[in-house]
Amino acid sequence: MRRTIDILSAGELLVDFITAEFVQTLDEGMLFKRIPSGNPATLAINMARLGNKAMLAATVGNDDMGGVLINHLNRSGVDTSCVAQVEDPTTLILATRSATAANLQVYRGADSMLSIRQFPFQSFDNIGVFHTTCFALSKNPSQHVILQAAERAQRAGCLVSIDVNYSNKIFPDRIEAKKAVSEICRYKALIKISDADWKRLYEDNAPAPEAVIEHFMKIGASQVCFATDKGYWVGNGSETHSLPHRQEAAGTGDAFLAGYLTAYLDEKSILDSAVAGRRMAELKVSLSEKVDRSMIYEELE
Repeated sequence: MRRTIDILSAGELLVDFITAEFVQTLDEGMLFKRIPSGNPATLAINMARLGNKAMLAATVGNDDMGGVLINHLNRSGVDTSCVAQVEDPTTLILATRSATAANLQVYRGADSMLSIRQFPFQSFDNIGVFHTTCFALSKNPSQHVILQAAERAQRAGCLVSIDVNYSNKIFPDRIEAKKAVSEICRYKALIKISDADWKRLYEDNAPAPEAVIEHFMKIGASQVCFATDKGYWVGNGSETHSLPHRQEAAGTGDAFLAGYLTAYLDEKSILDSAVAGRRMAELKVSLSEKVDRSMIYEELE
């Protein structure tokens, strides 16, 4: 049975400034496009697009960019009652537009200033999924606050979810990053990780999908979604499935997870959830408004 709030996403809400053209270094970039960003925010938006009730817990600056981000979320149908504005400036990222790995320069600010007071603990019994990221766990006080919230969410029967979006520039202490991810796994979490993030965090350049899934299951995860350049692998300890990409999938991780979690909330199987996630990732290429949920289930009929 669905709960009143489908997802509470917690973590980074920021602004990306991405070069207008494909370049190798920021020194080559002259024009930049402003894009509201942050994995928890993007996931919440994609969940809202599918008709889910989505909330975001995040912090932005008490500045113009903070206002831009809050307005963007409100227009996208995301509940911003748990978004706070603080005196630290809104976090900004400069990035190269790249077909492979982007060159980043991160200006950390308000994103790491989450407070325990922002979380509606009295409503956790009414929340289906509690989601966060490796980025959000990279700095205190947000790390400490989110781990507390994840524990309470799991006790209240929420599915805890994390995107292991690891970057050495954002989380330079790799040992601490592994420890934080392991802590989240203890709450029977759904783990979503790409092969690029796995390589960066675990320094394994040839990951076997079955071994990746087994690693997280052994430390407490309940489900694993492993995204590679060839497709998606999903597993829950008793079954493992692979789905090949059918079109360019770069930059569609948040859309895949939104489709997967929506199907999970609709009580679909792990394989059907992955099929729905892949379909949502494909639809992201051409759709920017609301998505008829039945579209992600077309292949299941």
